[in-house]
Amino acid sequence: MNSAASVPPSAPAQAQRKPLRALDDALAELLAAAQPLTASHRVPLAQADGCVLAHDVVAQLDVPGFDNASVDGYALSTNDAAAALSSGLPQSARIPAGHFSGPLVSGSVARIFTGAPLPSHANAVVMQEDCELVKTDAPGGGLVRLQQAPTAGQNIRLRGEDIACGQVVVAKGTRLTPAHLGLLASIGQAQVEVLKPVRVALLSTGDELVMPGTVAPDALPPGAIFSSNGFFLSTLLKRLGAEVTELAIVADTLAETTAALQQAASAHDVVLSTGGVSVGEEDHVKPAVQSLGSLDLWALAIKPGKPFAYGRIHRAGASAGVGQSADFAHFVGLPGNPVSSFVTFVVLVRPFIDALLGVARAGVQAQPMTAHFNWPKPDKRREFLRVKRNAQGGLDLYPNQSSGVLTSVAWADGFVDNPPGQVIAQGDTVSFWPMSQCM
Repeated sequence: MNSAASVPPSAPAQAQRKPLRALDDALAELLAAAQPLTASHRVPLAQADGCVLAHDVVAQLDVPGFDNASVDGYALSTNDAAAALSSGLPQSARIPAGHFSGPLVSGSVARIFTGAPLPSHANAVVMQEDCELVKTDAPGGGLVRLQQAPTAGQNIRLRGEDIACGQVVVAKGTRLTPAHLGLLASIGQAQVEVLKPVRVALLSTGDELVMPGTVAPDALPPGAIFSSNGFFLSTLLKRLGAEVTELAIVADTLAETTAALQQAASAHDVVLSTGGVSVGEEDHVKPAVQSLGSLDLWALAIKPGKPFAYGRIHRAGASAGVGQSADFAHFVGLPGNPVSSFVTFVVLVRPFIDALLGVARAGVQAQPMTAHFNWPKPDKRREFLRVKRNAQGGLDLYPNQSSGVLTSVAWADGFVDNPPGQVIAQGDTVSFWPMSQCM
């Protein structure tokens, strides 16, 4: 009897994988989700470095508030220049900084010092190196003869030439620098209204992680590694002015991950995790976030850093989907590999934190530079290669570009932003991102 041919059962159709998200598209979507925070408070000017200004600061006076000398020298009217060049002019006044004098006597000069108010009827200041004293025993201190003809306005700082009364001196959304603090002090600001810092809960996931200091290196259990991501992420966040709460390492269970995320969301604007956002059986962050809110898990077309997640965790008692910052915390999940975590922070989290504070950032200003290396096997994803500038004006490549080699980031002073599939040969021009703009 002929038996029917054995036909293997058809395998279930594989779910189609979504295409990897382009970095620029993912960043645009992330920034669109960053509803700016508005809570603010006043702080002393000396404590405002790195804070973000909540309102425009408008000058209530001119700076400088009067015409003044920009050098030590002699003030005079250019109408008297001919006499000052030939026989010299008598000195009729001496004006230190902080002291006003009466009008300049016609046919004379006034000894004046840097920052001192210019006397009326004077329209030039000649620096003392271009003058000589003659007949020093003459009344009033002698005659002053010029060595070169003055021009009207020379060496004079005009009233309001730096800042005009009514001018916006520093705009809302500016992250204050030491220069801004000096500028604000020059218009009499003792305090400023700044946004309260973004509150970030930072947690790491993984049974393999051990905090430095809890065990000696030679006593590290088999299969364990010291947790490192939290240290550089916390520092990077604090450099952005964030208020960081570092939570304990979360064990690889769904229950503990869910509980940690829920607790973190209750008192923070952003929950930032590292690890657990891939698709392995021990990666519990995705289902935990989905159970607490919503998650858009981005598989980014970059290397390193493909696993990246963004979502929202609704706070207890809040209505799902309301979409107000009081009702949810932003969730950002970074890859567990340290270089991947560092790169995704630089290209995504840093601009996201700025967007939450309303800071307008131009982004990294890439520089064209010459590669002093070969990269013959590029990835199909956009790559961020760790490089360092050399004495010849080119870029050297760190030899091991693995996403687990944090030494490459510590060694580098920047990244090459390499397009997908782009071979690099020695001598090619590449796009260089300076590390100083990324931190």
